[in-house]
Amino acid sequence: MNLVDRIENYWSKRSDDFFDLRIEELKSDKRQLWQDEIIANLPDKEHLKILDVGCGPGFFSVILSSLGHDVIGIDLTESMIQKADEIADILDYDIDFRIMNAQELDFDDEEFDVVISRNLTWTLPDIEKAYKEWYRVLKKDGVLLNFDADYGKVSLKEEMKSLGEEHSHNMMDSSLVKECDDIKQELEISKRRRPMWDEKFLQEIGFESCKIDCEISGRVYKIKDDFYNPTPMFKVCAIKSR
Repeated sequence: MNLVDRIENYWSKRSDDFFDLRIEELKSDKRQLWQDEIIANLPDKEHLKILDVGCGPGFFSVILSSLGHDVIGIDLTESMIQKADEIADILDYDIDFRIMNAQELDFDDEEFDVVISRNLTWTLPDIEKAYKEWYRVLKKDGVLLNFDADYGKVSLKEEMKSLGEEHSHNMMDSSLVKECDDIKQELEISKRRRPMWDEKFLQEIGFESCKIDCEISGRVYKIKDDFYNPTPMFKVCAIKSR
């Protein structure tokens, strides 16, 4: 099995747990906390066209749709898209979810006002290709919002040993934990120093006003609960040059 297939298989196995977790997260105070983080960086327009890349079961897509924006959510994993459709149906949101590779987007140039992702880029085999694609589909003055962490430098197995039951990985069995760590070792992005590398590369391909925020975990994950992420997250906000 090649690396892309392994990554897709890994996330397919996690889709049921992600469905349950995101349903609960959308009912929790985390929804408002994440909404505040997103709104603070959106262009000042009432109706935006937004691409949610690596949408999973659609957590960000639901939040953005509830704010009145036109959202398309994409994910490589068919089962994640199925779960996203289920959640949108349950919550009565009309969201366009599609199976698509984040590194090979089937969209026209300059189609979106915003490209957003959460916990995706650490798992991409070719992050440089992905960033270039995201730049391509953004309109001039469009905004890239990437919420991620330097997961590649952290062993999930070792991290979980130091945690109790209150964290977002508590439903993973040992085989999935091992597969996650094994995949990390094969990804080039795991060798980069993040988010400094992200900032430098985004500027190289044409983004301007690239801002890094490494304090997001302190605002979103104030308490240890079922949504708690022990790995410090960062936010990259970059604007496409005119």
